[in-house]
Amino acid sequence: MSTPTSPDAQAILEQVRTSPSDYVKVAVVDTDGILRGKYLDKAKFLSAAGGDGFGFCDVVFGWDSADECYDNGTYTGWRSGYPDGAVAVDVGTHRRIPWESGRDFFLGDFVGSGADYDVCPRLLLKGVVDRVAAQGYVGMVGMEFEWFNFRESPQSIHDKGFRDLTPLTPGMFGYSILRQSQNQGFFDALLAELRAFGVTLEGLHTETGPGVYEAAILYSTAVEAADRAVLFKSGAKEIGHRFGIMPSFMARVDTTLPGCSGHTHQSLWDLDGELNLFAAADEPAGMSPLFRHYLAGILEALPDCLPMLAPTVNSYKRLVDGFWAPTKPTWGVDNRTVAARVLAGSPKATRLELRVPGSDVNPYFAVAFGLAAGLRGIERKLELQAPTMGSGYHDESVERLPRNLHAATERMAASPIARELFGDGFVDHYCATREWEWRQFQDAVTDWETRRYFEII
Repeated sequence: MSTPTSPDAQAILEQVRTSPSDYVKVAVVDTDGILRGKYLDKAKFLSAAGGDGFGFCDVVFGWDSADECYDNGTYTGWRSGYPDGAVAVDVGTHRRIPWESGRDFFLGDFVGSGADYDVCPRLLLKGVVDRVAAQGYVGMVGMEFEWFNFRESPQSIHDKGFRDLTPLTPGMFGYSILRQSQNQGFFDALLAELRAFGVTLEGLHTETGPGVYEAAILYSTAVEAADRAVLFKSGAKEIGHRFGIMPSFMARVDTTLPGCSGHTHQSLWDLDGELNLFAAADEPAGMSPLFRHYLAGILEALPDCLPMLAPTVNSYKRLVDGFWAPTKPTWGVDNRTVAARVLAGSPKATRLELRVPGSDVNPYFAVAFGLAAGLRGIERKLELQAPTMGSGYHDESVERLPRNLHAATERMAASPIARELFGDGFVDHYCATREWEWRQFQDAVTDWETRRYFEII
């Protein structure tokens, strides 16, 4: 992160000052990992970036993804009048948006004192990164996403009631060169424009399922990796709209089809970024003792912090046996049926792939969980359980993860581990938001109910 007074920051702000555009786009990230932003007049932006920031209504942490205000939160609400919070511009996040004629773009963080802003996802992750650095480590992270694409628009999906949507391509055709060539314009735009936006894709291909793509985002340090992930999701939607395509990052859009992942690759390096501390060629599975403790910490904390990786009601429709998503806190070497897949290749590439998150995950929470839980495992020298051999779905040596958002949230709210890792302020607020999400689902009449009961009961 560049501070407003650093030489790098001053050079960036000078670029903004001399750019032809009169407006700058700024955004913050809400609890659900959604970008919330606005345009600022350039003069106002430059004043904010060089001073005390700008005001942004704190309702972004007081409502859900549908803009309905929580009735159970204590951070903000009608009682406080939803005031403006102060947002500091993170000058180091500067990008230019290719599909907006190169407009300058910045992310910001809500700032304050004490626990007031424990609810800000970027600040939560930055706090974890500082704890990791204090122990002599830097986390390197790369995220990958699967997502469905439909030949629809926001208006058409609402007109259709979100039913009978037209997928970008028919059938199940993973790694298809044919399907790629049939939508080459969209593919090319994703590759070129996201790279120009500072979100380089290491790979992009079709995944199994009608209109499903998968993208691997170039790895980076933890906060930058989470930034890239949230900007990738937003960027894919904005680019897709130009082609008459609507991407969806729901964890699972159809009962008959596999869900969509948000796998998080991670490793710890020395502070100079020269040595991958997970790699040890002379150790079992090429895993260093530090890697083993880190992984043990993740597996111990995983059932208690599951809502940070599976944040929606729909998330748990993906975590189903036999659908390419894990259902138990297991690990294995290059095993795609477990929660934590160890990839022990070259010293540079040795890493952990956490396979629990779906494409609906808030990237900041996914990365914060991995680093915080892993660091706890290192500090406590936790011992790693035996790896799962074969199918993780049939491993009876470990408990199943909670089956729905309600059960997972109840467990997190009562968890000493979650509170040790992230503090009471965050856990209380976040669990209240997930409790609210579950209640909205419980009160809704679904298509499943009408099909099952309307005529027959």
